[in-house]
Amino acid sequence: MMASRVDLLSQVLTLIRLRGELIFSSELTAPWALQFDAGSAYFHVVSEGTMEVRASDGKRVIAAAGDLIVLPQGSGHSISVGDATPVPIREVLEAQMREQLAIRLGGNGAMTQLITGAFRFEGDNMPTMLAVLPSLIHISKALRSEEEAWVEGIAHFLLAEARVPHPGSSLMISRLIDVLVIRAMRTWVRTAPPEKRGWLGALADIRISRALKAIHDEPFRRRTVAELAGIAGMSRSSFAERFATLIGAAPLHYQTRWRLLLANEMLKGPDTRVSEVGRRVGYDSDAAFSRAFKAQFGYPPALALRGEFAASP
Repeated sequence: MMASRVDLLSQVLTLIRLRGELIFSSELTAPWALQFDAGSAYFHVVSEGTMEVRASDGKRVIAAAGDLIVLPQGSGHSISVGDATPVPIREVLEAQMREQLAIRLGGNGAMTQLITGAFRFEGDNMPTMLAVLPSLIHISKALRSEEEAWVEGIAHFLLAEARVPHPGSSLMISRLIDVLVIRAMRTWVRTAPPEKRGWLGALADIRISRALKAIHDEPFRRRTVAELAGIAGMSRSSFAERFATLIGAAPLHYQTRWRLLLANEMLKGPDTRVSEVGRRVGYDSDAAFSRAFKAQFGYPPALALRGEFAASP
């Protein structure tokens, strides 16, 4: 079942592309506070000390040495130790970071050392897919087995690659950030409590993940809520409530959304016709497909076909 859950994660991540932007280290002495505005997504690897992390939706964790924090939605967050006025990270980077790829901030208290990376998800489906990711992923060192030294290894390799650039370094950094973020999500799937709200948390629920796998394995097959409940081994009402709680959408709404995401990708293919894609994903008429597609993305499939679509809302 774990392999099935990882496969589902791969299917989702193929619809968004990750691009690494920046990597730097920090030496922060208490008290200190840094504010990261909405825009880029970030990860933090704590090399020494502790810190508090607050996501834009109010979620809060205390991270310690060896922990990894990923904030994939790019909706802004803050990190701090003690009582200090938050300083925008962009101001600190502009003032301090040159070739050394390092910043220093704070008072005379305990030291916290970090390796931080900025990245963005790209692609037409990005806004919809980010909505299914948690606002904050905390991978505690205590949750990782002894052989999982990947956090520290990837983070330090990233910093070394940035400090001494070689041909292909930009691509290498982006790919390494890609590996770190995907690995973090995979660990989250395995360790997160099933009641954690969000799509990744849902993968940790054995029954709901069976229904998700059925939807993803045969995305263009029309299924009823009762049929999906049977696959999950639950009553119809219990399944519908549990699915909506974990996923944030009703089962048939999620099924439709996934089908339309795939349709959006299909429209990018050569010699593709809107009517063919609409029929393939299960719509009996071009008008019905166009209405559903526009409701999902904010523009009609004809614009997606010609590459003239506007940014998704």
